[in-house]
Amino acid sequence: MRMGVTMNRTKEDIFEAAIKVFSCNGYDRATMEDIASNAGVSKGTLYYHFKSKEEIFKYAILESMNFITNNMKKAINGKKDPLDRLISLYKNQVVILCENKDFFNVIMSQAWGHERRQKELKKIIESYIAAIQKSLKEAMDEGIIKKGETKFLAYTFFGVLCSGAVYELVNGNENSDIDNTVESMTKYVLHGIINM
Repeated sequence: MRMGVTMNRTKEDIFEAAIKVFSCNGYDRATMEDIASNAGVSKGTLYYHFKSKEEIFKYAILESMNFITNNMKKAINGKKDPLDRLISLYKNQVVILCENKDFFNVIMSQAWGHERRQKELKKIIESYIAAIQKSLKEAMDEGIIKKGETKFLAYTFFGVLCSGAVYELVNGNENSDIDNTVESMTKYVLHGIINM
């Protein structure tokens, strides 16, 4: 997940290394030494940019989620049909999560605890889900999908998104066709699984 635009090269190398180390070692076993070594920088350089492992973690999560949210907005920008927006949103996010497996692993491993960093991560995820909720509300207002509790549906949609990403990560390969995953999601989730 090369950001490039918002940070200098050294900070970006640290960012990339931190995501990889947190993914491989978990937060608790990750060390500043591991991150510095993976980034190809000295510990002094690492501490120049970040005071602690927690600060690096928070920065990496925030930057990653900003990147994903901005890509989500680009994917749905200009699409007038709410269903097209939802499908584009889903496809775009599955692609991003599959291309950034280490980040996805960090998110999934850290979303369940009660430490400060985990609570902050939950808030970031909630703001992301709020953007999904907005798209769902627009689809409801236009009669494209059934009326319902938009917050619950946004979390459900997020769960489907994560499930689609897990499916691609476990079963996909280099030539995997994301369109097939999106088509299946549309068929079974948006149109239901019960024969009527």
